[in-house]
Amino acid sequence: MTWILTAAVLLTTAGLLVLGVLACRLWLDVRTLAREVDTASRTLAAASRDLMG
Repeated sequence: MTWILTAAVLLTTAGLLVLGVLACRLWLDVRTLAREVDTASRTLAAASRDLMG
């Protein structure tokens, strides 16, 4: 019976670690995407200013 509890705790811990790693990767990807969107919007704003004169 004790080994079942130990296995459950270890599996839960491993699952939380995996979720933590995935959350960190998602945060890094979102940060990179936000930078790219910011760069693109600034470029479009500059291009529209050039077209307006």
